[in-house]
Order: sequence, then structure tokens, then C-alpha cells
Amino acid sequence: MHSPGPLNAAIVETFDALPRQLQTAARYMLDRPDDVALLSMREQARRAGVPPATMTRLAKRLGLEGYESVRELYSGALRDGTLGFAQKASAQVEAQKLRGERALAAEMAHSLSRQISGLAQPATLDRLAEAADRLHAARRIYCLGLRSCHAAAWHFHYMLSLLGDRTVMLDGAGGTGLDAIRGAGPDDVLLAASVEPYARATIEGARYAAACGVPVVAITDSEVSPLAQIATCAVLVATESPSFFHTMTPLLAVAEILAALIAGRDGADALAALGRTEAQLAAFGVHLPRRGVRHNGGEAQ
Repeated sequence: MHSPGPLNAAIVETFDALPRQLQTAARYMLDRPDDVALLSMREQARRAGVPPATMTRLAKRLGLEGYESVRELYSGALRDGTLGFAQKASAQVEAQKLRGERALAAEMAHSLSRQISGLAQPATLDRLAEAADRLHAARRIYCLGLRSCHAAAWHFHYMLSLLGDRTVMLDGAGGTGLDAIRGAGPDDVLLAASVEPYARATIEGARYAAACGVPVVAITDSEVSPLAQIATCAVLVATESPSFFHTMTPLLAVAEILAALIAGRDGADALAALGRTEAQLAAFGVHLPRRGVRHNGGEAQ
């Protein structure tokens, strides 16, 4: 993720009061500070999907004379090194046209590498540690992620299920997935994952949990996403991709990191639980034996 832009605090503070078109432009500024510093206003407007005049109106709503003042602020932050992104020069390069499968695969791999590396920025590490604190302290962790975000929520649930039964996956059959949240309280936590376009049921489930006093830990894509505004703590991930699909890989990475941090805090208890889990899996023959490991009196091939 990018480090905060110089107007992030002002944008977040005024976001809910902005008209929808200004919100679209504001979100673009929050999520793409590199573009704000390096691209023309017209190009930014094109990428944000708004008329150029919208960018000017937004600047004035933020107390500036015009959008050029916005660009000067962000350019200054870039020169000072306070806009920290994985490869600053990459923002200057126009979107690469398709040049065949090998070129696209390479571009996607490099993009994913930058996004995963961005999770190691200090601000994101602070959020990960805070999220791990809240999740570890919870009596029970309810996990919610729908559609493309289901994999991240389920993977977190699966990893911690190896250590015990503290997690509840809200994905029941027959449309009953959210029913279990009725038993949650202030001592529990809802871990919810959602990125644009946001699944309605995830946002409504998070709102219900928050109204019942259940803290919400979010994995989402923007400071002003509907989920981030509900959450007690939010870990932000990038979803941009050279492909026309947005990427879920950073969400999976965050899920793995959080599960690992929680497991590590359990220390000897986690090791004992994993021992019991492995014994049960072996008793049922769930996995094929590793190559070279003796099995039923012979050597596996």
C-alpha cells in the first residue's frame, strides 16, 4: 500500500459529506497518490472516471485554490520521500498495452510482488499488529467474506481451525451464512473481507455486528470503503492488476499473516493443538505420505 498522501486526513474527514462524483475523485486521490503527484489533472480525471472539472471542485472543497495546488502538495511529498511506494518511477509509465501472454504474465508477477512487499511498510505493519491483538484477545472469531473475498476469510478460518474451534465461518448453506453472528458479543470479533465492488451482505453483516457491540476487523481496499468506515481496525490492501480481474492475492497474504501472528502468540498451546490435529489427519489418511516416508511397512514412492 501507499503511504498516506498529504490530504488523506482532510479527505477522510469530509468524505461522507461529498456528492457522489466528488467521492469518486476523492477515493482516486486516496488510493493513487503517485498519480496525483505525477500525472496531469486531465489524465487523473480520465482514470478516475470523472470530468476534469470535478477534480477542481474537489480541490476547492478541500480548501485549495485549484487542482494544481493539490498536485504541488503531492509532488513535494514525492520529492521529500514521504510518499513511499514500492517503485516510484513505475507510476510515470503509462499502462502497458498487451504484448502477448509472456509480457502480461511478467507484468502481473511484478505487480503482485510490489503489492506484497507493500505489506511490510511500517503503517501496514502497525495495522497488522493491531488486528492480531484484537483477534487474539477475542473469545470467538467470526469470519465473513463473500464472492471473490471468500477465499481469504475461509483460508484464515481454516488455518486457525488447525489450532482449535475459536473461529466460525459465516458461509452456511441455504442462505443461512450470517445466522451464527446472532450469538456474537463484545468479547468476540468479526473478521470481514470486502473490496470494490463490495458485497452487500458483507457490509450489512458488518453493520449488524458493529451495532451489537462486536468489534470489526476489516481487510479492505480503501480508507473510505464502506467496510473500513464500520471497522474498529482495518488492514488495507491493493487490488489493482494489469489484468481486467482485480487481484485477491494481497488479501490472502494478509489472512495468512494474521493467522500466523495469532498462532505464534499461542506458543506451546498452538504446538500441542497442531500435534493433535496432525495425529487425527494421519489416523484418517487424509494426506498422501511424503516421498521417502515409510508407509504400511514399505517405502513410499
